[in-house]
Amino acid sequence: MARFGVNPDNALGISVVKLRTIAKETGRDHHLALELWASGIHEARILATIIDDPKLVTREQMQSWVEDFDSWDLCDQACMNLFWRAEGGVEMAFAWAEREEEFVKRAAFALMARYATKRAKSSDGLLESFLPVIEEASDDDRNFVRKAVNWALRGIGKRNAHLNELAIATAERIRARDTKSARWIANDALRELTSAKAKARL
Repeated sequence: MARFGVNPDNALGISVVKLRTIAKETGRDHHLALELWASGIHEARILATIIDDPKLVTREQMQSWVEDFDSWDLCDQACMNLFWRAEGGVEMAFAWAEREEEFVKRAAFALMARYATKRAKSSDGLLESFLPVIEEASDDDRNFVRKAVNWALRGIGKRNAHLNELAIATAERIRARDTKSARWIANDALRELTSAKAKARL
């Protein structure tokens, strides 16, 4: 786990595949999810993000949980399994993008990426509104932040032809910022978004 940048503190070494099997047996259970999170055990918290009922998740809960993030995988699992389905997730993404804590800020862009790639009801207008936030964060050279910023940009650019055009224009502006992080984010995104494969798919 440590080799892949996952915080091994309070971890048991249980795979996500096994956790998902347990989740299928458990089913949705909001109160159990809260208890699992309160345990502080890494895998218990991941399981909590899988079994919690998004209809019962509040903004206060999301804010409380994000403050506990101590690893990129816990951050991503919470965003991809739960937060994007909960009411207020969009507002949280905008708010967290303004925060300085590495995993809180990563959560903002992991959520944006999830809205772009998995939420069919996400409007073009919503995804367009993420682009200035992505551009603003592109100078952050922390590995887990810049990778999430890049992830969000690529996700939006692969949504449809219109958003592809806007994401490419955003990437060009990011590259012009001429910081190491911005150049990496832009070049990686442009390589994918302007590829023949991407164009054919769109």
